[in-house]
Amino acid sequence: MGVCMTATLVETSYREAIGMALAEEMRRDSTVILMGEDVADAGGVFKATLGLKDEFGAARVRDTPISEMGFVGAGLGLAITGYRPVVELMFADFIGVCYDQIANQIAKYRYMSGGQTAVPMVIRAVGGAGLRFGAQHSQTCETWLLANPGLKIVCPSSPKEAYGMIKAAVRDDNPVLVLEHKGLYGNRGEFECGEEGLVDLKNPALVRPGKDMTIVASLAMVGRCLKACDIVAEKGIEPEVIDMRVLRPMDVSPIVASVRRTNRLITVEEGPRVGGWGAEVAAQITDEAFDDLDSPPLRITLPDHPMPFSAPLEDAVLPSAEGIAETIVALHEGG
Repeated sequence: MGVCMTATLVETSYREAIGMALAEEMRRDSTVILMGEDVADAGGVFKATLGLKDEFGAARVRDTPISEMGFVGAGLGLAITGYRPVVELMFADFIGVCYDQIANQIAKYRYMSGGQTAVPMVIRAVGGAGLRFGAQHSQTCETWLLANPGLKIVCPSSPKEAYGMIKAAVRDDNPVLVLEHKGLYGNRGEFECGEEGLVDLKNPALVRPGKDMTIVASLAMVGRCLKACDIVAEKGIEPEVIDMRVLRPMDVSPIVASVRRTNRLITVEEGPRVGGWGAEVAAQITDEAFDDLDSPPLRITLPDHPMPFSAPLEDAVLPSAEGIAETIVALHEGG
């Protein structure tokens, strides 16, 4: 793993950015430990933790039994007794196995102690479709825990965001769920490493300025929306793209400001339509900027059925850059 303790511009992959951030925080703070299935000897099933055991040893980089409820619960115990555990869920879909530990124990512990006990814990969960893992291993699970106060939920869409969010999450005194996307691990990008690379775990981020409509997306959909904008640029359409990136605490004020300028809203998420974060964003924008909207908010989501294993079917159900571009054009021409 590389090291960067001063502000330096680097170019690396999403996968390597995560490993770099973890290594730097483990060097900085001896109470940071990593645990999960295959994170040590194998370097993670997606190789995001490769080399960490060699540097930090088996005491701080631990392979666990196949029991998410067990090792996530152990993470809570470590967090309230002086450590800063980083727990990896091999697939975000396995959140269901340890949902009680996260929703009823980890998210509520600080509140139920009257603020006397911090819970400095990070849960990294790897989700997302596009790699043919089937219905039980392809969900982003972005909204599964959205209704639980006490938990921060962040969704890095680029190497820069992954690096900065991991570092900030490790330093946070509250539990943070970091949802990574397996389809982004090979993506490369430039970012400032070191202290300048920390990402504030509070707000959505403007990634492309525009004037004709506001598009809000998360994880892999951010990149697809940017490609869609390149397509519609040939027609003279200039959407503004915002990376949702922080689902909890949800701050829609940057989106409200954008919609007041562009007068249209599209949300794009890799999740089912019912109960998606896009519905919450649309509701809050309607509450706060109804008079600024020239048309109802549009939501681009997955269809309401499990993710298919078949490659052509999986590609068909995922929002594509071309499909998003068609929606942009239709909204622009219809509005």
